[in-house]
Amino acid sequence: MKNKILLIDDNEIVLGLLSQVLQEKFDVFLSTSIKEAQELLEKGVIPQAIVTDLYLNNENGKSLIGFLKNDEQFKSIPLIVLSGDEKSNTRIECLTLGADDYIVKPFHPEELTVRIEKLIMKSDADFLKKKVENINLQNQISVPNPAPSFRKRLFDIFISSLALLALSPLLVIVAILIKIDSKGPVFFLSKRIGSGYKVFELYKFRTMKVGAEKMIANMGHLNMYSAPQEEISKKISEEGELINDEGWQSEGHILEKKSGESAYLKFKDDPRITKLGNFLRNTSIDELPQLINILKGDMSIVGNRPLPLYEAEKLTSDQAAARFMAPAGLTGLWQVSKRGRGEMSAEERQELDNEYAKNHDWKMDMKLVAKTFPALFQSENV
Repeated sequence: MKNKILLIDDNEIVLGLLSQVLQEKFDVFLSTSIKEAQELLEKGVIPQAIVTDLYLNNENGKSLIGFLKNDEQFKSIPLIVLSGDEKSNTRIECLTLGADDYIVKPFHPEELTVRIEKLIMKSDADFLKKKVENINLQNQISVPNPAPSFRKRLFDIFISSLALLALSPLLVIVAILIKIDSKGPVFFLSKRIGSGYKVFELYKFRTMKVGAEKMIANMGHLNMYSAPQEEISKKISEEGELINDEGWQSEGHILEKKSGESAYLKFKDDPRITKLGNFLRNTSIDELPQLINILKGDMSIVGNRPLPLYEAEKLTSDQAAARFMAPAGLTGLWQVSKRGRGEMSAEERQELDNEYAKNHDWKMDMKLVAKTFPALFQSENV
């Protein structure tokens, strides 16, 4: 799903050019005045970031900064100011008022894209971190520091480097087969929340058809963590349409409605998966590119699985917050304990994640590594 952004500029040529560049990665809303933008916000069009020119006809972008930062509903939305004013005091004033970034014209459109993406990622991480900190204070959750030990990090670097070198022929063959099997990229990149609520891009071999996210609205009944079908049907009939005409709803939001509020998402006989994808998933070959994440330090060999943003946000509302204080891992306690057991509930998975977060040590990690290899060959058609 694309993040929504709101562009504000009274120069329609600039507005059109920026929109053309940014719409490849974002769902873009346009406004030619601050007044019009405020009306959009008050009507419920809430973007993940706002980009505004500082000087508009009879309007000053500083007034928008004040409007946003003084409203609880909008103050957390990242704001980027565009300006032809290179004076340091103007930049400092805007940043002091609450703007998150200040870009001087002229600039390359790709620079704006990168800055928007970074601000959205930071905003998502800060939001989750704040929610979990509040939960931790209320529940007095005590868990180990998420930072990996020197021995664990050294082990991760050694194993991931060795594995990438040894598996490089297999990785090349799989990449070629994916291109032959179906149209689309070789790799699938997904924003994930890992240890200490860090947001990063997780690498996997693509196992789904292109456009798979558009199929998910009609798949709630396949979610293995869902409520009974009669409860789902009742919920859908009460709530009506799942897609709002005024904007998109996240994948997690759609599935929450359809699956009885479950945070975890896992589908049985998923129709989005390609023929090759089934094999890659059942053998866990699709996970191998995450060795790159481990080498980079985003993840560890052993830990709790890093979650998509929409799942992570759901889990900050209860005791599952503890799971984020463990290292994020390629394999872990619930994977080796439950792989192949489709009846695993969300509660069981939560308990196993929390157990690892509270009790993990070097000895436990080595046991889980030893158990991972036989678990790889247990079929799991999900």
